[in-house]
Amino acid sequence: MSRKIVLITLSLLLLVSVMLTSCQEQAPATPEEPQEIEAEVEEPTEVPAVEVEEPEEVEEPEEVEEVEEEETPEAMPVDRTGAWVDTVVVVEEPSDTAAISRLEVGDIDFYAYTVTNPDVAAQVEASTALDAYRSFGSYNELTFNPAGPLLENGKVNPFGVPAIREAMNWLIDREYIAQELYGGMAAPRFLPFNNASADYAEVADVARALEAKYAYNPELAEEVITAEMEALGAELVDGVWHYEGEPVELIVLIRTEDSRRDIGDYVSNQLEDIGFTVVRDYKTSAEASPIWMQGNPADGLFHIYTGGWITTVVPRDLGDNFSYFYTARGLSFPLWQAYTPSEEFDTLAERLENRDFRTVEERREMMAEALELALQDSVRLWLIDEASIAPHHTEVSVAYDLYGSIAGSRLWPYTFRREGEVGGELTVAMPSILTEPWNPLGGSNWIYDQMLVRGTGEFAFNTDPYTGLALPNRVERAEIFIQEGLPVGVTHDDWISLEFVPEIEVPEDAWVDWDAEEQRFITVGEAYPDGLTSLSKRVIYYPEDLYDTVKWHDGSPFSVADVVMRMILTFDRAKEESDVFDPAEVSAFNAFASAFRGVRIASVDPLVIEHYSNSYELDAEQNAQIGDYNGWWPMYPYGQGAWHTLTLGLRAEANG
Repeated sequence: MSRKIVLITLSLLLLVSVMLTSCQEQAPATPEEPQEIEAEVEEPTEVPAVEVEEPEEVEEPEEVEEVEEEETPEAMPVDRTGAWVDTVVVVEEPSDTAAISRLEVGDIDFYAYTVTNPDVAAQVEASTALDAYRSFGSYNELTFNPAGPLLENGKVNPFGVPAIREAMNWLIDREYIAQELYGGMAAPRFLPFNNASADYAEVADVARALEAKYAYNPELAEEVITAEMEALGAELVDGVWHYEGEPVELIVLIRTEDSRRDIGDYVSNQLEDIGFTVVRDYKTSAEASPIWMQGNPADGLFHIYTGGWITTVVPRDLGDNFSYFYTARGLSFPLWQAYTPSEEFDTLAERLENRDFRTVEERREMMAEALELALQDSVRLWLIDEASIAPHHTEVSVAYDLYGSIAGSRLWPYTFRREGEVGGELTVAMPSILTEPWNPLGGSNWIYDQMLVRGTGEFAFNTDPYTGLALPNRVERAEIFIQEGLPVGVTHDDWISLEFVPEIEVPEDAWVDWDAEEQRFITVGEAYPDGLTSLSKRVIYYPEDLYDTVKWHDGSPFSVADVVMRMILTFDRAKEESDVFDPAEVSAFNAFASAFRGVRIASVDPLVIEHYSNSYELDAEQNAQIGDYNGWWPMYPYGQGAWHTLTLGLRAEANG
């Protein structure tokens, strides 16, 4: 067994015992008693008095027997927590047409997918047994393989040249895709921002100018691509591109479950028209994932993938999309690690990710510049935003998200039910099941997997499905302190407070780094003997009964060790000295560390966590979440993890 993994386990136990001891010896900062809050109820609208004409005298009606009015029965209280239903059965159904048939006969209750088939939409509209939720967070794009341009197998990859990727914007007619391939259930998209978003509206003038600049222009596309191909040493022979005597072959990885099959064929046709030899590789999500997401881009097993994404919550700030989609900080998969944006673009993307601006005007200028650089880079070519539906039987309901629909909603496990029933069983169909292995660390990013992962775990904060603002789930309340002058506001002041202060000093005993060799935290006092300040401070208060009411699936009680493990793994996997070092974690960690100023467990029981950072969010509610760290709750990017189960996996990894 690795010495370091043993140390990390011992360190965790020691840290918890030390914190418990220190909390007994000196009283920690005790949170104020939360105020009792009445639910805000909208006042009923007063009915205006209406002047009526006096009725004429009429014959007295005959006296009728007085009938006693029946009392409306009161709803019986339900003594139940968690889900409304007892069981959710999940089945695979790749075909949206077949899903509608199964819904109509009662074989399934929900189709948890964003459908954009106009024929299916019309069928749902005409049915008395079916209904649908509408959402606007799904979108499609072309994912380019940026490796090369000369690959290890000696072949040329045109999309290793940024100018060729940029020129592809002119080769693709987005209006044709939206109107003809989607039957009008989509809108052209050019940018890494959703069209129906506040950030798009904020930079609408820049967006419109870029959309005009990169509008469909196949002649210009061919001109630029020809010049760049010739610069690579390729030749156009009888209308076909050749490199060192062989045709330049492009593999287009085409998803088959939805309209992306048609998109892949259309893109392939466009490439063939300008001289490329195209191999159309049709695959389902599960078949394609090992190639484009898990595979080594330098192997050249694909050149274009017909990508599809879903923004699972109403976006409050899309500034981090540049880091997510264009840099190695986005995801730890090999494709992302192959991204090499220009230094200017990379720096700007990281600044936006960390909210490194002082005014909304400065932010707007940074976003406008980043949009231009994104289109010059174009490792992704945005195609359309969908106006999709999620069909369901009229007898069932669920809290869906305006962007994420059913599959993206964090609230679906709590609200999924058949009207008028408590308990029972409901069946959900999805296009794919178990697309990739589930693992809280480096696991599956597929919406098909993540919907079910969310159904088997929970967050410290959930998300308002209509506004995207954070809502407390396991958290009782939060306090946010922001340096004066920064553009932060608050909406829900019933559970969160916002205060602007001239300066925020980080306590000496806050943890600011991790020594992977000694397996211990480094305090601010050690690392910064002259002191350290930050732009933001978030104080998260968990309820007093947290350890009594929260249990893991195996029955183990929730403990502060679960939180501490979340903190350790934020650092340990990005440190070369660690036995579980993962190079793919370094880029994202460095971006986090550049703004991070410390974390402190101010109280173990009740649990109170202080987080210090030079990064901040525009909304106080989102500051409380601490981004992907979700209040340091042990819900990792790909699922929840108890410290005692994660330790088993870490030991296995350390031992090879």
